[in-house]
Amino acid sequence: MSQQLEDASFLTSKLDEAIGWARKYSIFQYPFVTACCGMEYMAAACSHYDFDRFGAGLPRFSPRQADVLFVVGTISHKMAPVLLRIYEQMADPKWVVAFGVCTCTGGFYDNYATVMGIDTIMPVDIYIPGCPPRPEYVLDGLMKLQEKIQAQHSKAGQQKA
Repeated sequence: MSQQLEDASFLTSKLDEAIGWARKYSIFQYPFVTACCGMEYMAAACSHYDFDRFGAGLPRFSPRQADVLFVVGTISHKMAPVLLRIYEQMADPKWVVAFGVCTCTGGFYDNYATVMGIDTIMPVDIYIPGCPPRPEYVLDGLMKLQEKIQAQHSKAGQQKA
């Protein structure tokens, strides 16, 4: 035991795991809502499905105070620079969730004005498909995001990255 305590990597790895655990339960989301999926997002965020139990109950309406960008709805090419600027204003570490099929792939909008998936303009961590996604899918995506956040601070997660 004293040998392990003398080893600095033991302490730093345990501290990293503690930070990962704490960070996964303190998600401050910035909702960027543009279309009909916004209604489903609001329903999923209300008390019936309870985002609070995942530590994601308090949305921030300034990108500088948020660490997860929820992009909800169709993104047009005219709106894409605004979305990218919001993403760039967020401090690191930051994550992006694509909410709904229009955000993930452009959906049924196959035209010149619609972005065919926000991963063409920024990195996306979690995709939540559906038109609109059911609240259970949203909660599943939130839990997958928590796993990803915690894994980035674990020893195994750092080796994968």
